[in-house]
Amino acid sequence: MTGYILKRLVSAIPVLLGITVIVFLIMAMIPGDPATAILGSYATPENVEKLNRDLGLDKPLVSQYFIWLGNMLTGDFGQSFALNRPVLDEVLERFNGTLVLAGTSFVLCAVFGIVAGVISAANQYGWADKGITFAVLLGISIPSFFLGMMMILLFGVNLRWFPVSGMWPIYGDRTLWVLIDHLAMPAFALSVVATGVVARLSRSAMLEVLRQDFIRTARAKGVHERGVIWRHALKAAMVSIIPVLGIQAGFVLSGAVYIEIVFQWPGVGRMLVDAILKRDILLVQGGVVFVAACYVLFNILVDVAQSLLDPRIKT
Repeated sequence: MTGYILKRLVSAIPVLLGITVIVFLIMAMIPGDPATAILGSYATPENVEKLNRDLGLDKPLVSQYFIWLGNMLTGDFGQSFALNRPVLDEVLERFNGTLVLAGTSFVLCAVFGIVAGVISAANQYGWADKGITFAVLLGISIPSFFLGMMMILLFGVNLRWFPVSGMWPIYGDRTLWVLIDHLAMPAFALSVVATGVVARLSRSAMLEVLRQDFIRTARAKGVHERGVIWRHALKAAMVSIIPVLGIQAGFVLSGAVYIEIVFQWPGVGRMLVDAILKRDILLVQGGVVFVAACYVLFNILVDVAQSLLDPRIKT
């Protein structure tokens, strides 16, 4: 297992390098002069020239990339000119909010998606299956940001059940229940589409497993149907479900960008949008690379979990 983990870590290096190249080139191709956009009304020729030197924008593009990459490898993501603080400090601070939102949404989509898929497969063509299928298709069809806005209008403005924005209240205690109160709507809105995808694919995986010979053997031995479904079939189906969870983790992490905007959640997604509007190049590059690295690491963990369930994957 140690060798397999090391192999996956080594294979992630080219992926991360490719991400840095893509992010750097995209930011380099944005029209306009970054120094002029950053300085705004203070963009005199002397100030623009000085800022270009400070940012290294007066050097060839290849040199700029390797200087930036070398600094990142030493833990120096640069300085945010818009916020006047180290990029890494800002990203780590904002990532806590994104981790709370995306992590909660991922747990919701994993638990409810798998449970819905198992119940649907165990009652194939029954009322439970039809009801879950209808709910899943409805959930997949509604964009998360639109669902979030409708939830704000109904549960926040009209019914006043939940706060409509932010992670914490401006005044008052910051307890776990207060956090849950603020987290309920954005986490649910972000998890709906992913829950539908997990439920559909969990149903397909369970139906395939339920046709296998070992399931018929378990039933022939007198194992209770609940035990057959939840103890035998689900364990075998998880080999196919886990990769789906890895993909949906990326969807949830990327979807947190617009959910954070809708609910004014203080996370990395909202930070990146603000940084793009302000042309804060180093903050955008550092934030995207950090989030991408977290996603690659999570996929490695997913592969390891899958290999533990099915040792054939390591060969």
